[in-house]
Amino acid sequence: MSRPVDVLLEFLEAEQARGVTHVHLDDGARGVLREVFNSTKAKKTAPPREEAEGPPAKTTLDAPKPPAAVAKISIKGATRAEQLDSLRRQAENWSPAKSLGSLRETMVFAAGNPEARVMLVGEAPGYQEERERQPFVGPAGQKLNDILKAMGLSREEVYISNIVKFRPSTPKQTTNNRKPNAGEIAACLPFIRAEIDIVRPACIVALGETAAEGLLGITGTVAPLREKWHDFEGTPVRVTYHPSYLLQTGDGHQTKRQVWEDMLAVMEKLDLPISPKQRCFFLPKA
Repeated sequence: MSRPVDVLLEFLEAEQARGVTHVHLDDGARGVLREVFNSTKAKKTAPPREEAEGPPAKTTLDAPKPPAAVAKISIKGATRAEQLDSLRRQAENWSPAKSLGSLRETMVFAAGNPEARVMLVGEAPGYQEERERQPFVGPAGQKLNDILKAMGLSREEVYISNIVKFRPSTPKQTTNNRKPNAGEIAACLPFIRAEIDIVRPACIVALGETAAEGLLGITGTVAPLREKWHDFEGTPVRVTYHPSYLLQTGDGHQTKRQVWEDMLAVMEKLDLPISPKQRCFFLPKA
């Protein structure tokens, strides 16, 4: 069972991996850190053992530890397609993800056009994606295809990826899926950053709260994040509901309309033609 300090340290490490330098800690978090500090201080101030006369013995207690080996991504290739392929090969055996022990073995990278003007980013592959080694190919993928078709786009024209490149595992897992945790997101984050650098899309669509958390470092639900543009290192980001959420809510026109409003904003950002019919999708019939 994880200790509170382990959970807190995992969160802080994930934030550091995103480039965050300051975080707000509530009273509970401060209490955990205070206990760790007091425990460490007590160990350091314990009375020393008696030593034989002579020069003080060398100790490694406060000696700096050698830096741990850090896995680095190397982008190779002359074209965007070649560079993305080099990323794909490195992701297969990415040690920061593999060493967690909480992700499955099959890597699912990305699909679509390396020259795409819009990138769609989800959370992690699920059962069907793992089987076919392609992102968004299950029921949620079909829903995404329908949304793209309504926009006048196809899968071949956009770039589709996930924050986490491996399916998060669960005990006795069959077709059930779970969301990736902060450590899993942090381990795979260098790849989505590299993909954005290579593709250089005009805008990004973050599908769901996990994608928003990974790209923007913002935790919370989608509702307060949508209907406005965010920024990822100079690239506009629109947050909307994950296609699987549309499947869960059934035929509710309100959620469908909200997603479509976000897609209309993307179309406007890309200067895509919008017909009167597209403007009126999901509006109440007169």
